This record gives sequence, structure tokens and C-alpha cells, in this order.
Amino acid sequence: MAGTAALAAALATAACGSGSAQTTAAETGKPEVVAAFYPLQWLSEQVGGSDANVTVLTAPGVEPHDLELGIKQVTDIKNAALTVYIKGIQPAVDDAVEPDTSFDAATAVTTLPAGEDEHEHEHEHEGESEEEHAEHADVSYDPHIWLDPSRLATVATKLGERMAAADPAHAQGYRDRAAKTAATLTGLDQELSQGLTTCRSKTLVTAHEAFGYLADRYKLKQVGITLDPEMEPSPARLSEVAKLAKSEGVTTVFTESLVSPKVAEVLASQVGAKTAVLDPLESKPSGDYVSAMRDNLKTLQTALGCTA
Repeated sequence: MAGTAALAAALATAACGSGSAQTTAAETGKPEVVAAFYPLQWLSEQVGGSDANVTVLTAPGVEPHDLELGIKQVTDIKNAALTVYIKGIQPAVDDAVEPDTSFDAATAVTTLPAGEDEHEHEHEHEGESEEEHAEHADVSYDPHIWLDPSRLATVATKLGERMAAADPAHAQGYRDRAAKTAATLTGLDQELSQGLTTCRSKTLVTAHEAFGYLADRYKLKQVGITLDPEMEPSPARLSEVAKLAKSEGVTTVFTESLVSPKVAEVLASQVGAKTAVLDPLESKPSGDYVSAMRDNLKTLQTALGCTA
């Protein structure tokens, strides 16, 4: 317990004032881990177990991209032993994290470029302010790494090491739980790989380009209506996607629970397709990460005509 007590004391000294993360660490003797949004919360809870106190910045049902931090949340980040985030998802979090007490999960894996058809989507940024455009241009990679369980397994292992360094007294526990979590994710990856091997169609028409890692891992082709869930597609982009969907016999256009389905529904009606929800897991699902990914697998198998 000496290591944890020392960590709590260090947090209190660094805080230079009151804050909920500081108070929690002092009261429980556990390091405070702040997760930016749901997938990172789930991962932090799996690896942290009973040795860490995990809180999340983005409430359930809130689109992570829309997050604005209040004074309390900024204080929690400043007082935390570790903040787990992905640069490029939430600019407010990117600005608030401390380099020495933060873990950008994207740095643990090989990333994919953002928007493979970026030149075709340039019109989607028309009308943005210079500040808004800078936010979209700040990161050159696709940040949705959690939709590939094999990459998330790698993140789990690295997170175990970061938690072990922050709380040496419980280092082995973090490493053991990280290994167990990585094994669970590897098994999930195998389920998805086997379940998506024999599919009639390989094309995913999605509300926005959140599924690049899933498509890359399982040899699918993602066609996003927009790059960003906050963007309205131009008529030219809608026409382009509709033409492609018809030519490739797409039967399902995928919507998301936190994004209005209106545009996707219009597109589906134009090409004679139906819609189905494919969860990008940006907010807490009814179950957990693993069960939601299995639900996604079932949705994909139905939509893409996969055989067992």
C-alpha cells in the first residue's frame, strides 16, 4: 500500500486545490484513472480492476465529438494519475491532458489514414470557421482504433504497463488483468474474422467513416456518407454514394444510435435498400464492449449475406 499512498499524496500536492479526483484518491487510496469516453472506460475498468478508480468524461448517450469540458472535468484530468484518451476524437480533452499523466491509446498501434477519399470529401468542410477546420485537420489518422479488437488488445497490454508504472504496489495485478483482457479481445477478433469470411457483399455504406479499422481488419470496404457525424453531405457526395451502392448491390445502409438517421434513410430509399444500426461504440451500449461487438457481427452477417 506504500506505493499507492505515496501516489495519492503526490496527487494532492500537484493539485494545489480541491478536486473530485484528488478527493477520491485520498479517500480510497486508489489512483484515479480518467477515461475520455466509453471504449476507453471499459478498457480501463478491465485493466484497473479493484486497484484503480475509473471515471469517464463523456456521459452515456452523449456524442464524444461534442464534448465540452467543465471546470470539474478539467480539474479531474489535472488531478488524475492517468488520463486515457485518443487524440483527434475530442479536441477539448487533447488540450487539457498533461503529457506526463496521459496515455494516447493511438500511439500503441499502427493507425490508418483519415478519409481515404479525402479529396472527394473536401466540400464537406465548406462553411467551417478556420478554428473548426483546424480541428479536423489536426490529426492525419483515423482515430476509431477501438473498432478493431486486435488493435485494442495491443492497447490493453500497453495500458497495463502504464497503470503499473503509476501504481507500482499493484503492478502485477495490472499486468495480469491486461493480459486477460488482451486474450478476451483476441478471441473476439477470431470470432469476427471467422464470421465475416464468407459474405456475399463486402461493402459497408455507413453514416460516417467510423468503421475503417473494422473494414481493414476483416477485408471489407467502407463507404462513408460523411467523414464526420456533424457534417451534412453535399448532393454530389450523396449521388456518388448512391451510384456506388447500386453498382455493388448494397442492400443495407448503416445508421448509428447517436447520429440522426435521416440522411442514411434518404439514401437507402434512393437505392432500394433498408437501414440497420451498426454501433460505433462511442457511447455505452446496453451491454458492454464485447457484447456490442458481437451484436455488430450479427448485424453485419445479416446485411452482407454471410454464411456460417
